[in-house]
Amino acid sequence: MDNAEIRDFIDSSIKENEVMLFMKGTPEAPACGFSMRTSGALNALGVRYAALDILPDPRIREELSGLSGWPTIPQLFVKGELVGGCDIVVEMYENGELAELLGVEMPEEDEGAPAEDEPVELPQQQSNIPLENNLKS
Repeated sequence: MDNAEIRDFIDSSIKENEVMLFMKGTPEAPACGFSMRTSGALNALGVRYAALDILPDPRIREELSGLSGWPTIPQLFVKGELVGGCDIVVEMYENGELAELLGVEMPEEDEGAPAEDEPVELPQQQSNIPLENNLKS
């Protein structure tokens, strides 16, 4: 598959799926915390969406960013329009705008979704650099 075919596939995926998420990994097995938080917001709303793992071929990310003008992953599209990345999606989830955009109800707090005033927590970044190397003398 050449770059033009990849770009056409991405473009048609955005147009053919009302809610399209480009992410690292899959919704069942996200490969980074940002993708996990973004798919988690969609899952908490119970919305159906298509997802594409950009990791198998670096050209997917290149062509996606070329199409969207957005450099980072994940990228969420709704009705063919770029909504944004993780921070924007999580903020929209927390203030109810994402549910409104998707035409769904916000989940009740007891359904396991974060409360509106609670941020969705990002897992701690693991570093293989010993703590001592991070300290300034």
